[in-house]
Parts: sequence; C-alpha cells; structure tokens
Amino acid sequence: MSLPKFSNFPSSFHADMKKRISDYFTEAGRSTTGNYQLFLKAIVLMSLFVIIYIHLVFFTPIAWVAIPECILLGCVVAAIGFNVMHDGAHGSFSKNHTVNKLAALSLNILGGNSFMWNVKHNVIHHAYTNVDGMDDDIDIQPWMRLSATQKKYKLHRYQHLYFWFFYCLLYITWIFIMDYQKYFSHRVGEMPLKKMKISDHFVFWSFKLAHLFLFILLPIYMVGFIPWLVGFLAFSCFAGFVLSIVFQLAHTVTETAFPVANVSTGRMDDEWAVHQIKTTANFATGNKLVSWLVGGLNFQIEHHLFPKISHVHYPAISRIIRQICAEYGLVYIEYPKVRYAVASHVAYLKAMGRR
Repeated sequence: MSLPKFSNFPSSFHADMKKRISDYFTEAGRSTTGNYQLFLKAIVLMSLFVIIYIHLVFFTPIAWVAIPECILLGCVVAAIGFNVMHDGAHGSFSKNHTVNKLAALSLNILGGNSFMWNVKHNVIHHAYTNVDGMDDDIDIQPWMRLSATQKKYKLHRYQHLYFWFFYCLLYITWIFIMDYQKYFSHRVGEMPLKKMKISDHFVFWSFKLAHLFLFILLPIYMVGFIPWLVGFLAFSCFAGFVLSIVFQLAHTVTETAFPVANVSTGRMDDEWAVHQIKTTANFATGNKLVSWLVGGLNFQIEHHLFPKISHVHYPAISRIIRQICAEYGLVYIEYPKVRYAVASHVAYLKAMGRR
C-alpha cells in the first residue's frame, strides 16, 4: 500500500491554528512542556507502582486483599502509560531530552518497547489516524471490524457484546505477541520499521528479560504459580481494558470519520489538521478526575493537533481550538460524559457488525 498524501492549501486551518496557539504560549510566557504538576503526578504514580508491587510480591496479602490490589496496580500501570510514558514519548514531558527519554522508557519497564511504540503511535497513528491499512490501532482483524472498508465476518454481528474481552487482552498480547511480531517482521502493519541500532536491539531484549523476571519468574517464586496467575490476569486484563477503551473512545465512535485516499491521485481530500478534527473525539473534558487519570487523553483533539504540547495545557488551548473550528465550520466532536462516549462506541461497533 502506497502512503497517502494530505492536501495542501495556501491559507489553511492548520497554519491559522498554529499561529494562534503559538501566540497563546508567547503571551502567557509558558513552556509547551510539562510543569511541576506533571512531575509531581509522575512521582505519585511511580511510587504507588513500587509500593503496590512490593506489597504483592514480598508480603503476600490474602486473596481478598491481593486481587483488588492487582486491579489497582493495573489502573496505576495504565495511568503511568497515559501520563508519564505518553508525554515522554512525544517529547512533551520536559524541556530536557534525557528526561523525556527516561519517561518514555517507563513503557519498557512495564513490558512494552518504546522503539516499537514510536513507530506505531507517533509516526503512523498520528499521521494516518483512522486510515484503514495504515493506522494499526483500528486493525483488530479478523476478531473485530472497526472500519467500513474492512471485511465483515458473521462474528462481527456480536462485536458490540464481546468487545470487552478483546480489550482486556490488549496488554497481554501487546507485550507477549505484538512487539515480537513487529520485531521479527520488521513491519508495523503496512509500514516497514526503520533500521534498529545495536542499542535498540539491546534495549528491546534486556527490558523484555527484565519484565519476564519482575512480573513472572520472581512473583511465581514468591507466591506460587496459581496465586501469580490469578493476580497477573486481574492486573493485566484491567490495564488492557482501560488502555483500550480510552484510545477507542477517541477515534471509533459514531461521529468520527474514516477517510480513504483518492484512488487516482493517492491524496486525502483534507489537509492533515482537518483530517485530525474529523477523525478524533473528546470526552468528559469537564471532569478533572478523568483528565488527571488519563493524562489529558480525553482531550484527544488537542493532543492530535499538538502532540508535542504536554497534556497539562490541553484545557487552556482547547478553548482556542473550539473557537477556530467554529470559524472554519468544522465540527468539534465531544461527549460531555464518559458514558455517552462509551454508548457511542458500542453503537458504532454494532453498526460496523451489521452494515
């Protein structure tokens, strides 16, 4: 599949918006990266992760305490991914490149790989959001159908009922299957991986082995196989579901678009920024607790337009983006509550399963 190209316009929505956002930061005298609030949040989340892990592995609480703790650990892991790793991988956590790299490496400690994530998320997903055949996030075939251009199977008729099962498996399949598929095939979907350096190979294998020791071998040795298995499934399934649902609510709902390139020209109809507006949705932006936990990823429109701006600034810049969307006649897709976004996602899955 050849890479689609986005249309260019002399006087564009994107250029106007970038200028207004740049003016905002200049006038406010603020950096676009994280601030003390983000650094404090990172310390709190990483400390919680270490405390819960130590208590579970070395103090072996009884089952009725251990299982809720495992679920809480899954929530903390997802929050670290949303708040620390995600900003670090985009270079928006700190002004310091080394600090950003360390924040991004938190993914490796949790079993993933920052190199693969960079290609899958930063390069592909952010460039070709909701473009079937390019965006790996909407490729759960044959188990689920997330675009009208994907082949429909009989089981898809029920995907709005069983989706939660596959979302729960995201974390497990990510760290134990998908990373290795990308590593050995040298591809992310249709996109080839850039050549890995020796250091990239070293980081991949050393952290995978460290994760194997910390999350499988050591816990089995300390608590036994069955308690570990129950705890690991509770932890990883909860983390997987939270990670999945947050990202899916941002793009696979009834109002978002799934554009395709013009067959003859290979070009998308819209410029890149307009494409992002049409393919992305916000949810529960007025809920401070949700915003805190998901690292501002309920402000997905702001994130997709300005991925190098830290999520701590999204509430402020969202007002500017809403205004410019209204001026250009673009629909700013937003669901006021999480449950409305979930209902829209389920309705979309149902439609894709029967269309």
